[in-house]
Amino acid sequence: MEFRKLGRTDLNVSSICLGTMTWGEQNTEAEGHAQMDYSLEQGINFFDTAELYAVPPKPETKGRTEEIIGTWFKKSGNRDKVVLATKVVGRSAQDWHREDGSTSQLSRAQIMEAVDASLKRLQTDYIDLYQLHWPDRNVSGFGSVSTIWQDADLAEDENAIHETLEVMQELVKAGKIRHFGLSNESPWGTMKFVQESEARGLPRVQSIQNAYSLVNRLFEVGGAEIAQRENVGLLAYSSLAQGYLTGKYRNGALPSGARKTLFKRLGRYENPFGQKAIDAYCDLAEELGVDPAVMALSFAHSRSFVTSVIIGATNMEQLATDIRATDFEMTDEVVARINDIHLQYSNPCP
Repeated sequence: MEFRKLGRTDLNVSSICLGTMTWGEQNTEAEGHAQMDYSLEQGINFFDTAELYAVPPKPETKGRTEEIIGTWFKKSGNRDKVVLATKVVGRSAQDWHREDGSTSQLSRAQIMEAVDASLKRLQTDYIDLYQLHWPDRNVSGFGSVSTIWQDADLAEDENAIHETLEVMQELVKAGKIRHFGLSNESPWGTMKFVQESEARGLPRVQSIQNAYSLVNRLFEVGGAEIAQRENVGLLAYSSLAQGYLTGKYRNGALPSGARKTLFKRLGRYENPFGQKAIDAYCDLAEELGVDPAVMALSFAHSRSFVTSVIIGATNMEQLATDIRATDFEMTDEVVARINDIHLQYSNPCP
């Protein structure tokens, strides 16, 4: 397992990160524990979760994934072997994250409530990387057409970025978090966090967790240069395009227990160009004699601006396959073949 520096911290994290969002919905507590045991044995020391999880988000499963990690920490005694990342929800109309029924936003009061609740569920005294799951600003994201600009009114009670940084400073001083990161953030937002922290002497953003895959390389347009020059490395999620790049949904297939089969909420991957791109990448993997999941994950893993690739699996066979992606050599020739497909079907699934 390769290890990479997390931002400008002294933390070395595995270049594969264990994602957890299915635990408590598609996976039981025992299955989540087994995945953590196996991942640690394979050299993975980086786990990612969120107060929102399990997915799809709903009031009755909110926080359940963190609880499963917490019971594993208590049972295994392995807290000190894990770099733990979790997230606080951003602005939304959802009113079931906070005790008073408020709709969510990144106010000081809500962040403080959220971090204390996460610490309790996780059965730990500190969080290594505390991430803003999505911005407090009104911005497009989560499968919206992010390649087309949409005007959005400023929220009257929008929380200023420097105020959010001040809350992060409070949490660091209190020992509740060690570092903070962003998620589902834009290049402008990322640089604004960097600038405000430097101008005011506040904690610096160390990472950004955005979607990045063969069918969504938008991060390369503005984010990659920031990641390299400012040491705000990408924690890439959805590098398998929520399972589509494994090939399991080709030709209309609906595997039993798969996310699309259960929840029918993956429409961003089902436009005509997306389907053609997915077929082309799967055909290339077949020609190369490699599992398409391994090729897709290996591509993300090989990018110089990526700190870690977040994987998620609902069974141990999938988990073992995903981890094996680090063994595949992403040669210049393979990258050139991938880029040829990308130029034909550029970012069809943002």
